[in-house]
Amino acid sequence: MDNSGMFVGLDIGTTSIKVIVAEYVKGQMNVIGVGNERSEGLNRGVIVDIDKAVAAIKSAVRQAEEKASIQIQNVVVGIPANMLSIEPCNGMITIDDQAREINDRDVQNVSLSALTQNLPPEREVIDLQAEEFVVDGFDGIKDPRAMVGVRLEMHGMLFTGAKTVIHNTRKAVEQAGLTIETMIVSPLAQGKTIMSDGEQDFGTILIDLGGGETTAAVIHDHRLKYTYTDDEGGAYITRDISVVLNTSLENAEKIKRDYGYADSLQASDDNEFPVEVVGQSQPTQISERYLAEIIEARVGQIFENVKQHLTGIGALKLPGGIVLTGGVAALPGIADLAADTFDVNVRVYIPDQMGLRHPSFTQALSLVTYRGQMSEIDLLVKSAANGTGTIQFNNSDQFAAPQQSGKRRREQPAKKERPKKEKKDRAQGIKSFFSDFFD
Repeated sequence: MDNSGMFVGLDIGTTSIKVIVAEYVKGQMNVIGVGNERSEGLNRGVIVDIDKAVAAIKSAVRQAEEKASIQIQNVVVGIPANMLSIEPCNGMITIDDQAREINDRDVQNVSLSALTQNLPPEREVIDLQAEEFVVDGFDGIKDPRAMVGVRLEMHGMLFTGAKTVIHNTRKAVEQAGLTIETMIVSPLAQGKTIMSDGEQDFGTILIDLGGGETTAAVIHDHRLKYTYTDDEGGAYITRDISVVLNTSLENAEKIKRDYGYADSLQASDDNEFPVEVVGQSQPTQISERYLAEIIEARVGQIFENVKQHLTGIGALKLPGGIVLTGGVAALPGIADLAADTFDVNVRVYIPDQMGLRHPSFTQALSLVTYRGQMSEIDLLVKSAANGTGTIQFNNSDQFAAPQQSGKRRREQPAKKERPKKEKKDRAQGIKSFFSDFFD
């Protein structure tokens, strides 16, 4: 399948809204436009004021349009993992009285049959993924089209979310004058695009340290199997700095970005910087170590909350360790603090595209990457889940020409040795154990 075309990813985050326009040419992705606007009307990843969110989305889209010299119409929207439910589903249809070739409509029909299970009125289908098709008892088939058969089955995974979250997102995007091409579960897109094949296969934990919340996702056997959302994120760190140092939130955010360390053992007592204190005419000198202790206290609490939930399902026994991303992951020392807390291997993912080399762009970039890599079968199954009944394999015609209208870099101090915890013995047969746990 030739996925050449343009795709637009829309990441509606708590602290910022990002838009990325990417062009796919023969499987190669080129980013041609980026928009980044401060969020309004969101709380913990959920839109709570549609009008304010619409204004922020419009501003971010306008920035991307100007840089890409196009007029954006369709967008791929990320849905947060708040109240996400993941469950297996199965569908089966009879092709005909006599064997014939399976076509696109048959794939859609068997996908629809997998959606017949009753959902609570407060939940809505976000996505449906086919794991395998079975034709007349022959399983392990990825694409059944053009095969001859009488009976077609599909085994897949169903993703549902809170109807309020989905409705508010859809409403805000539509009021911003955009059409939703498809909605994608954000941690699903991230895991599928930033992890290696081995990490997805043997099992890896993705922790997205966002501004409004922290999301942990477990990818195993190339499937998203578990998500957990903690209500604390980068905004909490900023608020802590503001309260402890008695400075404005704006100053606290700037201080965090310019001088912050997640690991206090990597910060220096000798390096100091001025802080404007409310009620004082002269700034106060604060050491990097003192600031790092404030940050580490909050980040450590977030990690402990996540660790408690991951330990409960045995996820920390997976060999892939942890991948950190999201805006907070840009803090120096974050990987060391996470490795010390979780006692597993930890790496930080940073996009390598020019102009996007910051972990806060990971989610928006993963949306367009994931969409560009979707196969025709993926699109057929998803069209059934979305109730569109239409198939759009290439969307290069959705764009038009735009209408005409009149941290500074710090020298890293030498890392101080952190007392090493005694490593626990790893249980053998991790992959099979975790597979049995979920199955």
